[in-house]
Parts: sequence; C-alpha cells; structure tokens
Amino acid sequence: MDLIEDLKARARLLHRAASAGEAPAAERVRELAELAELDDAALRERLQRRHCLSVIARELGFRDWKHARDVLSAPGQVPDFGTLLYPPRCVVHWNIWSAHYEEAREIRAQHGGFLLAYRHQFLIVDRHYIETLGLSPEDPDWEALGRDWVRPGDPAARSRLYGKLLELDARARA
Repeated sequence: MDLIEDLKARARLLHRAASAGEAPAAERVRELAELAELDDAALRERLQRRHCLSVIARELGFRDWKHARDVLSAPGQVPDFGTLLYPPRCVVHWNIWSAHYEEAREIRAQHGGFLLAYRHQFLIVDRHYIETLGLSPEDPDWEALGRDWVRPGDPAARSRLYGKLLELDARARA
C-alpha cells in the first residue's frame, strides 16, 4: 500500500473512533491545541479529517500532515526529515552526529554504518541502532539505499523501509 494512503486510512479510523466517542481516540485528537479544551460533544461536532491527519503525522515525528506527506513522498533529500528515525528508544545508542550532510557521508564512508536523518541533522548509526529502531540491518533495501537515508541510491528502497517503520508504529498502537 502507498505510504500516504496508509496514513490517510489511519486518519479515517481515528476520525471514526473519536467521532464515536471512544476515549483513547478522543485523547489523541485532543493533543492538538485547537481541540484540547473541548468537551466530548463539542469535540465530536468540530472534529474534521484534517485534524486526524495532523495527529497521525505528529505521532510519527512530523510537524503536520503536509510535512509528513512531503517527506514520505520525496525521492531524495528534504530540508527536514522529522524525528521518526530517532525515537526515544534509540537514545541509548552512541551515534556520530553532523550538521552537514557531506561531512556525515564522509564519516560513514570511513567508518561504515548507516546514515540517517533527524530533522536538519545527520547521524551515523550501527547495526544495533537499526535493530532497536525495529528494522533488520540485513534487509537488502539498506544496500539498495547505499545505507544512505538522505540521498538514497534507490528511493523506492527508502519508501519500503518507511513502510516497515509505519507498520511497526501501527502494531505498537494496536
């Protein structure tokens, strides 16, 4: 399934659940400042699909829906990758960080590993980080990428890896 269509489907489910008054879904949409203070009846009345798209995007580490759509559908480097590739469970790992892509690429070339992105910055991680992220470092898509998330040799491989991350997120929320 297309990544964007998958997220739209999640937003539809969240919208239905919150509109039906399901407490966990209502709590999720109340994370948006414009809906935070609404009681249940007002929330059901004012809730729109765009709110749910924003919630889904934010939960994945993007600023908003447009940011998520732009990043997930971009074939190459984007100005801000969001925080999806650096979830709290991965902070325990030692990584090499760089503010400049060219420097990060050189470090990865010298030391190996995987070049990832966090917002506007770049990090080089090892296989243990990738495993903690929930992906397999042996996945052939890493080689297709050139182990470079930012400027992938094969953008379709990055999309497939994004898909695996989104699937992991969906399972964790279920």
